[in-house]
Amino acid sequence: MKSIGDHIKKCRVESGLSQADVAKLLNISTPAFCKIETGQTDLNLSRLLQISKLFKISAAELITGIIVGTESLEDVSDLKRQLLEKDEELNKLRKKVIELYDKLGM
Repeated sequence: MKSIGDHIKKCRVESGLSQADVAKLLNISTPAFCKIETGQTDLNLSRLLQISKLFKISAAELITGIIVGTESLEDVSDLKRQLLEKDEELNKLRKKVIELYDKLGM
């Protein structure tokens, strides 16, 4: 399982920032930020929130490493639409089964 530090590093790399860049933005030393990424320093809540704000993600996303972006929301919407279509299809099939039972006199 990846640590919070690994998730922070991933966000930093995806943002195209160096450790020194992020450290400067957080107003801490580069070695202090390096310790956060490597897990040598435990994060307090205020620092976690500061880092999540910097990368424009929630603290929960930073902790879990699961980033919920617009693509994921679109995927969920598409799956909901497909589920509704399948539900309608299932209802039509149920009606046909009932009609067949009625024709057979059951």
